[in-house]
Amino acid sequence: MLKTHKKAKVSILLKIAKLPKSSFYEWKKKLENPIDKDMELKNIIVDIFNKSFERYGYRRLKMTLKSMGYVVNHKKILRLTKELGIQCVKFRTKNRRYSSYKGTVGKIADNVLKRNFSSTKANRVWCTDVTEFKVNGQKLYLSPIIDLYNSEIISYSIQSRPNLNLTNSMLKKALKKVKNTNGLVIHSDQGFHYQHMSWVSTLEENNIIQSMSRKGNCLDNAIIENFLVY
Repeated sequence: MLKTHKKAKVSILLKIAKLPKSSFYEWKKKLENPIDKDMELKNIIVDIFNKSFERYGYRRLKMTLKSMGYVVNHKKILRLTKELGIQCVKFRTKNRRYSSYKGTVGKIADNVLKRNFSSTKANRVWCTDVTEFKVNGQKLYLSPIIDLYNSEIISYSIQSRPNLNLTNSMLKKALKKVKNTNGLVIHSDQGFHYQHMSWVSTLEENNIIQSMSRKGNCLDNAIIENFLVY
């Protein structure tokens, strides 16, 4: 009887206020559930997604979250990304046909990494590469450095031309973020950027070990190439 009486009061009040029932119950629902339990996780997902240049899908989000101590199943990640309205950008193969290899034009370093795409500490092993893509019909070139410890993007550079400044400016930005570079390994392909004295000398000045993929062997640098095409 009391429940019916309360419902009647609500109906009368809504009628007087000229409000639809749907508005009332939506307001009531928000009061009953004022806190989004997943808000912290959503903020972390958005941060990871933005730092990946909007390239990470649920698999890489799950992997990165796990490295940060968050064990989240793929169904929940899919649900949260849907609620957030985020979706990874997939570049077509025709927009990625770029090779910086121009033969032996400088120093060719040994393949120190040898496909060991892992690290137990941050800022001990970095990988880098250059990729080409199009925005509104214009070619752009992206050069990132990622840390193999947690796939974090240490620094990046985007330009309309794939010149030496593209990679050198990225490297300088990365070095400003790290206090101790002694013994740090940075791996790349044999592109002319990485053979050039400006790149090699910067690494030597900072006691960084240079590592290069073998000629024509994309699997030696698969970790960064997979990152760029995801």
